[in-house]
Amino acid sequence: MAGQPVKRKLIEVSIPLEAINEQSAREKSIRHGHPSTLHLWWARRPLAAARSVLFAQLVDDPSSFEDLYREEARAQGVPADEIDEWVEDRIAAERARLHQLMTELSDWDNLGNEALWERARQEILKSTDGNPPPIVDPFAGGGSIPLEAQRLGLEAHASDLNPVAVLINRAMIEIPPKFANRRPVHPSAESRTTWAGAQGLAEDVRRYGEWMRDEAHRRIGDLYPDARLEDGSTAPVIAWIWARTVPCPNPACGIEMPLVRSWWLGKKKGKEAYVVPRVENGRVEFSVGHNPAAGPSASEDGTVGRLGAQCVACCTHVDLKYVRSEGQAGRIGERLMAVVAQGQRTRTYVGSDSEHENAARLKNPAKDFAANKLGNDLRRIAPPLYGLNTFSDLFTKRQLIALTTFSDLVSEARERVLEDAIASGMARGNSLAEGGIGALAYADSLSTYLGFCVSRLTDYLSSLTTWASNPQMEILRNLFARQAIPMAWDFAEGNPFAKSSGSLTKMISAIAKSIDLFSGSSAGKADQADAASRSYGDMLISTDPPYYDNIGYSDLSDFFYVWLRRTLRKIHPDLFGAMLVPKDEELVANPYRHGGKTGAQEFFERGFNDVFARARESAGAEYPITVFYAFKQSETNKEGTASTGWETLLEGMVKNGWQITGTWPMRSERTGRMLSVGTNALASSIVLALRPRPNGAGITDQRTFRDELLEELPDRLYEMQQGTIAPVDLPQAAIGPGMAIYSRYDRVLQADGSSLTVRQALQMINGVLDEVLDEQENDFHPETRWCVKWYAQNGFAPAPYGTAETLASAVNTSVARLARSGAVKAGGGEVKLLSPNDLPSDYRPDLDNVVTLWEVTLQTATALTREGEGIETAGTVIARSDGRVDRQAVKDLAFLVFSLAEKRKDSATAQLFNALATSWPEITAVADRFTRTSLNHQTTLDLG
Repeated sequence: MAGQPVKRKLIEVSIPLEAINEQSAREKSIRHGHPSTLHLWWARRPLAAARSVLFAQLVDDPSSFEDLYREEARAQGVPADEIDEWVEDRIAAERARLHQLMTELSDWDNLGNEALWERARQEILKSTDGNPPPIVDPFAGGGSIPLEAQRLGLEAHASDLNPVAVLINRAMIEIPPKFANRRPVHPSAESRTTWAGAQGLAEDVRRYGEWMRDEAHRRIGDLYPDARLEDGSTAPVIAWIWARTVPCPNPACGIEMPLVRSWWLGKKKGKEAYVVPRVENGRVEFSVGHNPAAGPSASEDGTVGRLGAQCVACCTHVDLKYVRSEGQAGRIGERLMAVVAQGQRTRTYVGSDSEHENAARLKNPAKDFAANKLGNDLRRIAPPLYGLNTFSDLFTKRQLIALTTFSDLVSEARERVLEDAIASGMARGNSLAEGGIGALAYADSLSTYLGFCVSRLTDYLSSLTTWASNPQMEILRNLFARQAIPMAWDFAEGNPFAKSSGSLTKMISAIAKSIDLFSGSSAGKADQADAASRSYGDMLISTDPPYYDNIGYSDLSDFFYVWLRRTLRKIHPDLFGAMLVPKDEELVANPYRHGGKTGAQEFFERGFNDVFARARESAGAEYPITVFYAFKQSETNKEGTASTGWETLLEGMVKNGWQITGTWPMRSERTGRMLSVGTNALASSIVLALRPRPNGAGITDQRTFRDELLEELPDRLYEMQQGTIAPVDLPQAAIGPGMAIYSRYDRVLQADGSSLTVRQALQMINGVLDEVLDEQENDFHPETRWCVKWYAQNGFAPAPYGTAETLASAVNTSVARLARSGAVKAGGGEVKLLSPNDLPSDYRPDLDNVVTLWEVTLQTATALTREGEGIETAGTVIARSDGRVDRQAVKDLAFLVFSLAEKRKDSATAQLFNALATSWPEITAVADRFTRTSLNHQTTLDLG
């Protein structure tokens, strides 16, 4: 409402960061039902991070209601001198409640907990006066943000220049609401009374997908013969293992030399298998060996690598330049080496034979649709180097026949769906492209998902798919195991009719499970649009934009586009009019497209600024926007939080009228509580919260900026520490409140009149952060202050007694008292701070005569990580120290010692205290439970 102060949102104050990061990392191991199984997209944002950020972006931080809580305190008769503490406790309790809700919300296992989701939606409604803004992601990509916005009951809008990304978003947020809670139309669908969300859609995908598979097998199943085993029986084939070949350049040899990455087929103990090549009559023949002792050693494994290839007949070394020239001349061939058959809960490997080799020698099918050339980004797309220039070159003839058959069957399935939908009572209505919601639109929708089955299959059904031979899994390895199209020498041609990885059955099942979890609870819209020119209106931005040249989305997605275009062009004519994905305006720093590295960076930075300048034009002050920034560890310098890309991003935001109000490090790698310090210390991305800076915000000077940092940063850090933020993440999180001060002004001037740069501002923020953490030491008792200073100077190494006594006198204690407290060991003219390895495992602070904060903190951290102990023991130590030390001070000391340990490059101690701070909620929960149990026991004894 006009005139009312803007309320701070959780994203600008405090979030349960560690819990969100834990769940984000966990998602990497979740497959069944995850949207990533609907269709592949690169660098998809974790759902836990997306939904948590959206929730915190909209929900008010309790500190916004300080005045209201003061009135409540007075109404309850709280004494005037206790009101401040009462209000602070009230804010902390309310913030803890919201953090707990966010923690539960981020957990994948709670995805079906409708009561939890309803609580979250009500919190959003309460903080938005019952009218939350529509959410828009102008770089929607894989759709994590729009999907989670929809789950939270928000109107979701997704846009992207890439038509594959737009189609993925349509399938997730636009189609499900149209047909939410409707029963499937297939006559043989499962019989049940309720179909929640998109479950009816999912069931029809299964049924019509099965019809496609069975009909395809009737038409082309003879192209996939069974394998004949050694005992004369037959078994379905999972894959055929092929090797590419080139003529040996040695005139005395001249054989078709196989190019093989590895001879090994399977390494499971007791079931080892490998290819054995032999030369007979000027030709290489292949068989399968099973004796691990006779298998290829590491030095003998394969014939091709980065340094070139070697002929198996004459051992001539062949440079890769020769292989490339032979490929570009069209002289790369293929030879079948082995067949992988389905055994009894295992893989059976048999040698090649003429029947199976001949089954794949087929005429070239019509392939004009895939005759387009691959992109020329040779950093990521290697096949053109070897003469594989078009998309059809990336598939065997049998694969092209299978995929075109499946693609044709999508159209036939659409006609069946249309007939069955009308028979079930749906009106015919308009098409999906025309905005229909009847039978025709339903048939278009089902076809979209079936088209994804075909498109997803190409990732496993190309001549760039390889065979994984590790002991854990012997399966087809999909092409896009990384963000590139690499060359494959030996490749695995999967059987699309098998029941293992890379089959049509697996694709149908994975996609249906993903659709099962789409709620369709609110409206969604996905459009193809340029982020720099689209309208933002009254919508609130939450986005994960591209990052320089990290990923060449358009060139890579062409691989799927050519198949989706063939299959779905008539259903989505707005997306598939062009032959390939549009590239000129793609916001990626591609040096091949923009005149080299410098030109590419300038193009990206200019485009990035244009987007957020455009967004600033219609931005409201009521809510912050949020932007994910893909932080690269290789960019960090000595300061740890500065990089060229990072500074450029911040400079652009400030220049275009944004105030940065929050920065949160998001980690999607599963590192556990014991984060290694150094290479893993940085997050994989940082979320920025930004508000529009008022016009005419004014100018300040560097001294005022520093004064304001010293005044405001301590309170902001305290608020952060109320959540489960790891000490390792604090420097990056502290950028937010620091940059909030810097970016509230149009300019910050130095003494010479020049503008203070973002890099200089970041350095000042880091310096003040160190001062604030050091200042916390003054709140500790003398013994703990001595331990902190001693550790900073000496670590856990011994030093002269005189030095220790001098320091003790300076902080008003003595070495003798420190020794009685159990913190140090003195003798032989030396003093040593006890290290974690020196501590007893039966520590009882409730029975100790002298208890120090240092000792309790170190004992708790050590118990947490000691083998055989953990959270329960650590919580018990805290419970038994109640009344002797302040709990919050234990956590504060953990942050301080972590900072000191990093400066000393003492990674073991840094890990110890990082684990303590990030496990704090669980530790205090155990402590509270221990205290309650003890009190109940005591009450029972008193009554007795």
